[in-house]
Amino acid sequence: MQVSVEKTSELSRKMTVSVPEEVFQEKLAARLKSLAREVKIDGFRPGKVPQHVIKKMYGDRVRGEIAGDLIQSTYYKALHEQDLRPAGHPHIHPLDEADGFKYTAEFEVYPEISLEGVEQIEVLRPVASVQDVDVNDMIEKLRDQKKSWVVVERPSQEHDRVTISFSGVAEGENFTDGKVENYQVVCGAKQMIPGFEDNLIGLNTGGNKTFELPFPEEYGNEKLAAKLAEFEVEVISVEEPVLPEIDDAFIKAYGIDGSLDGFREDIRSNLEGELEQALRGKLKTAVMNALYEKIQIAVPNTMVDQEVENMMKPYIETAKRQKMKLDDLKLPRDVFEEHAKRRVALGLILSEIIHKNDIKVDDNKVRSTIEDMAKSYERPEDVINWYYSDESRLNDVQQMVLENQAIDWLVTQAKVTDEAISFSEAMSKQG
Repeated sequence: MQVSVEKTSELSRKMTVSVPEEVFQEKLAARLKSLAREVKIDGFRPGKVPQHVIKKMYGDRVRGEIAGDLIQSTYYKALHEQDLRPAGHPHIHPLDEADGFKYTAEFEVYPEISLEGVEQIEVLRPVASVQDVDVNDMIEKLRDQKKSWVVVERPSQEHDRVTISFSGVAEGENFTDGKVENYQVVCGAKQMIPGFEDNLIGLNTGGNKTFELPFPEEYGNEKLAAKLAEFEVEVISVEEPVLPEIDDAFIKAYGIDGSLDGFREDIRSNLEGELEQALRGKLKTAVMNALYEKIQIAVPNTMVDQEVENMMKPYIETAKRQKMKLDDLKLPRDVFEEHAKRRVALGLILSEIIHKNDIKVDDNKVRSTIEDMAKSYERPEDVINWYYSDESRLNDVQQMVLENQAIDWLVTQAKVTDEAISFSEAMSKQG
């Protein structure tokens, strides 16, 4: 076997593999001889069919089979000889040769990754704590979740719930299928298009109002996007929110038997747990950003393509559930491509860090991670067993833990500066 490799771009390779004629003919003769013992042809006794007849009838098929076998057996051997690590599947092209068998394999290889300077990355580590005001805010949110509504005889205000009947017309066409009856809108909740709820403020029960508003340019319904619409609204009722008192019944509704102090401590403990996760997430993002900026690598297009497909899958699944035509689902590749490149690059860099520093997955951390995920379920043990009973599910958690261990290692190497932030900043999804 002869192997030559051509570098067609930074990561692309074209490998040509040649197999000597005698090897090919030897395999061909052996396969035809074996076939002669198996096939039944009219006019010949079993096992007595002449070779030239077998060759004439089955030669092309057998040549194709042998070519496939040779590609499969020589491809990985050739990669090993040339010390090549392909990223993704190759494109194989058999070549017509009068003497022997030859094919080319085109593929991309994994990039060479230098970790030089990785210990010099600079990271801002967010630091925050749960304050009394944060506990108070959470209690108010819990009260708001259990609020009741009381009808009032006054003009509607911000935060009131207004029950309306309304119709809408754009470019002379009614788009509400006549009139929408008894529709509830909370003023200021931003559940309607911008400006709609503002027009409901100051109206009394039984009042009517007609107003014009443009639909947003990015509105989900393309027929209405950026169109000017006229709405006719009739107010059925106006209700104001009434928050519950923080008494024993309110506290017990959240599964706590005890005093207000105990309730506050339980809330604080939960918030501290959420804060710890949020801070870790922000630190991980900061490390990843610094790492991506510091270590520049080329990424294989085949891996980016696969990542783009993975990122599109949830949108496609949603479209299928909603019985949308996939042709109507506009998912431009460039929306995902840059993020996909980043994911692939960081995955490769972290893999190299894990390999070079011999970081092994900590089984205890895997166990504690699964236990944390199971806490919110009614039967945590069942959830834990569910993960450990399936190798692929367990592997997903192991990979996540291993990645977090790599992040921990990077933090020990990096130049870390603590940055004090508020609880609300820590819990925000940005950064």
